[in-house]
Amino acid sequence: MREELPALVHVVDDDADLGAAIVRLLIRNGYQAQSFLSPETMLDANARQECQCVVTDVMMGEVDGFALAEALRIQNPAVAIIFMTAWPTTANAVDAVRRYGGLDYLEKPIDEARLLAAIAEGSAWSRRRGAALRRIEPLTAREREVLELLAAGMSNKQVAASLNLSTRTVEDHRATVMAKTGASGVADLVALFADAK
Repeated sequence: MREELPALVHVVDDDADLGAAIVRLLIRNGYQAQSFLSPETMLDANARQECQCVVTDVMMGEVDGFALAEALRIQNPAVAIIFMTAWPTTANAVDAVRRYGGLDYLEKPIDEARLLAAIAEGSAWSRRRGAALRRIEPLTAREREVLELLAAGMSNKQVAASLNLSTRTVEDHRATVMAKTGASGVADLVALFADAK
């Protein structure tokens, strides 16, 4: 088995010194890291080489951290996003996590241990989600529906009733889902579906 490369982390902050300091911290801790002064330049770089994690300031120029998060989710649904701000508010903290799928919301000056813990968690999550999305990518829309219902704990008969299909058709779809995803059983399908969410 080939060795996995260190996670790539993009840091986006219009404060060049802070971005550079975070990059140095990450490199010292075994990550690949690059700093960007604007969301636009980071999105261009990410289009060429997707990162596993993005650490972004919330308040920047025309494109803030939340708008960046929305663009990133379209570009790479498996990227982990960590927000940071010098002006924390409860509303932004809630939005960062619930609305924009952020993993954490850090206040400046940055707590290095918390940042490193969030990046470790985010990078691992990103790799799991990316692998799961690649495994389910070949599935048809109907096969995805079958996967979702099986992952919810339904039997073949229950899936058939829910989708208005014959049990035999569901069994065929289930076999195809198992073959396409390489799943070893229902427990593996449940874990795969959870990682892809």
